[in-house]
Amino acid sequence: MDDLFTDTPEPVHGIRTGIGGWTFAPWRDNFYPKGLVQKRELEYASRRLTAIEINGTFYGAQKPATYAKWAGETPEGFVFSLKAPRHIVGARALAGTSRQIGGFVDGGIAELGDRLGPLLWQFAPQRRFDADDVEAFLDLLPDTVDGLPLRHAVEVRHPSFRCAAWLALARARGVATVFTDSADYPSFADITGPFVYARLMSSRAEHADGYPGLQLDAWAQRALQWARGESPGDLPYCDGRDAAEGVARDVFVFFISAEKARNPAAAMALQRRLDAAAG
Repeated sequence: MDDLFTDTPEPVHGIRTGIGGWTFAPWRDNFYPKGLVQKRELEYASRRLTAIEINGTFYGAQKPATYAKWAGETPEGFVFSLKAPRHIVGARALAGTSRQIGGFVDGGIAELGDRLGPLLWQFAPQRRFDADDVEAFLDLLPDTVDGLPLRHAVEVRHPSFRCAAWLALARARGVATVFTDSADYPSFADITGPFVYARLMSSRAEHADGYPGLQLDAWAQRALQWARGESPGDLPYCDGRDAAEGVARDVFVFFISAEKARNPAAAMALQRRLDAAAG
């Protein structure tokens, strides 16, 4: 069975495709090969995808040894995105979370080494835009941990964030605003950071690859545009301005939630399209 662990994709023009987590029972019927033991699922998934968003960090602290174990099971070039703890992003006053942020960042994530990708700070749908509180929070986000550079993405889920004031704060701090194709949350593709973070939440059971082929074709083209420093013209924007237009950037595209059983297939189908585009 070890020959199943040798096919490792590479990011195309800095574009990474992935899913949320790697432990999900239905994937044992349509993603993981029959007979694969659960303890090797991360090892296998990381050789079919180029990134995974870890949700477990949202619910509880992980040990440094756990981060080191995850890094050791994944191939060179693979990265994890870490979802920040809910007790931070759910705090009544974000400005007062300095100690909690320090506990998360200094709690062992550096053990991931070069497998450490962006940190995702997901706000609750009830959190309205409060310029002073949000600005103070962004100022608390550290630039490095143990010499490793940190990249931050913020997912806003209240319509009040669709405003020039939020875009200005995020751009000033170099924080990426998450783009999502979900109809349940505000969806706007304005570039606010030096990388793009997209969470696609519309996979459907009736499509073997989660999305219709033409939609995956379109997402591949958008990802390539993002990587070139362009802003896709067919997505919604608040103001459409990109302060770094034309500057190449890393891109993360995660297939999350919705018809979760289909998400690995969607990520791999997008990867195939990117590979084809690269020749």
